[in-house]
Order: sequence, then structure tokens, then C-alpha cells
Amino acid sequence: MMQTPLTGRELQCLAWVSQGKTSWETASILGLSERTVNFHLCNASRKLNVYGRQACVARAIYLGLLEPFNVASMTA
Repeated sequence: MMQTPLTGRELQCLAWVSQGKTSWETASILGLSERTVNFHLCNASRKLNVYGRQACVARAIYLGLLEPFNVASMTA
């Protein structure tokens, strides 16, 4: 895995999105507010130069920043 321009929290949020979780569900899992999750997802999208959750997940997987379907690495 390459060095990431994303923070750990951005990667966590993206990992849960890749599992089909909504912002609300991700917030509940991580103990954050829904707004905070959306903030992290927005920052990740900006850093990866894409628009939208699915595009962000796809780019992160393509760049090797996120492994597809890796639930075990998503716990805090």
C-alpha cells in the first residue's frame, strides 16, 4: 500500500462507504456525527480530485489506499 494523502479517519469513512454504509450508519459505527462523516468524505473526495462517494471509493481502491471488502481493518 502506498503512502496516503488521506487521514486515518477519511480512510475509515471511505472503508465503511465501500461496504454500503450510509453517513448515518458510519457515524453510529465510529461514534461521530453524520456531519463529521460527510466532512471527512468531502475532504477525501477533494484530495483525490473526484466528485461523489462512489468515485472516491473507486479512486482510493485504484490508488491502493483502500482494499476492497476489508472489514477487519476498519475497526478503530
